[in-house]
Amino acid sequence: MQVILQRKSISSAIWSKPAVLVVPSPAKTIIVDFIRHGEPEGGDILRGRVDPVLTALGWTQMQKATGLSESHQPSETTPDWSEVISSPLKRCRSFAEQVAEHTQSPIIIADQWQEIDYGDWDGMQISEWRKIAADQFNAFRKDLSALAPPNGEDYLSFKDRIQSAWQGLASKDDGSHLLVVTHGGVLRVVLPTVLGMPLNRSFPLYIPFACFSRVKLEIINGKINASLILHNGAEHPASSL
Repeated sequence: MQVILQRKSISSAIWSKPAVLVVPSPAKTIIVDFIRHGEPEGGDILRGRVDPVLTALGWTQMQKATGLSESHQPSETTPDWSEVISSPLKRCRSFAEQVAEHTQSPIIIADQWQEIDYGDWDGMQISEWRKIAADQFNAFRKDLSALAPPNGEDYLSFKDRIQSAWQGLASKDDGSHLLVVTHGGVLRVVLPTVLGMPLNRSFPLYIPFACFSRVKLEIINGKINASLILHNGAEHPASSL
């Protein structure tokens, strides 16, 4: 019996699976510049999927924020972006396409980065919308699921869409410097997520037209660490982009 047991032991040692060597993935750093679109046409209305173009002021606001000339030529303060990513809506896409052309950067138009769909509220005067949506927003301060525009996109679905797009940026190559041209509502998901703020308590965060913010991503062994480097740089032209 002892001999048989010894043979089993030897056989087991020979045929056992080799140990798996876990090699840590290399660390990488990615810089992401976010810019909200400039002033769009249409006045003081709620803009979700309605698709107005930028006003002349809106173009100027975005050019100033990114260090571009009136003809969209880059200056010494314009970052050297490796890629431009944009919402498909005109108030973002038109500018993004000009940036990509004049900086010779590849561009991706991505539905994930567009604004929430406000459904029946879309295009409504802000003053009227605030009255109609007041009850939902009061409830939203306690429960994210309370915000659900009629015939539109509920907030939880919107949040999941934006956070998925945000996390996807971590798959970019080490050393990437991205420009994401997007919307105010989108930035009210991304920036509070970076800062660890409750998404329904982000109202004090000032995000004007052409708000320019920079986030640094550090990915170490699959874990993403994000830091807000600057915020609303459009109103501080003396600062280096």
